[in-house]
Amino acid sequence: MRRALGIDLGEARIGVAVSDELGMLAHPVETIVVKDTADPLGRVAQIAKDKDVSHIIIGLPKNMDGTTGAAAEKTRAFADKLREKVNCIVKLLDERLTTVAAQRYLHDAGRNVKQSRAVIDQVAAQIILQGWLDSQAMLG
Repeated sequence: MRRALGIDLGEARIGVAVSDELGMLAHPVETIVVKDTADPLGRVAQIAKDKDVSHIIIGLPKNMDGTTGAAAEKTRAFADKLREKVNCIVKLLDERLTTVAAQRYLHDAGRNVKQSRAVIDQVAAQIILQGWLDSQAMLG
């Protein structure tokens, strides 16, 4: 199995994680700061190419009742644009509570909010991707 990329898409930052070659574990890669990056979408596409991924899994923000709003529409639009730039499968995955889980993991690891800011989006992307990897393992 080729690698997979996980994306936590935000207004200000995009968290990126990648799987290992065995498709078992997700690892943080980088945080793309949107205002500091000329082409954030292009950066994601470049990472996907560099890591030779077969799948990109983007967290789809949903409300707790399962409905979607403006953030989900922006995510769908991002996914559609990304599909035009990459030669792999782009999927959306429910990301409810991933940022909360990421904050909890970092807090449990002894990091405060200020120390976590730089990596919180990467950890959220890692959680999104790990959830997808685990679901694939159950299917196989």
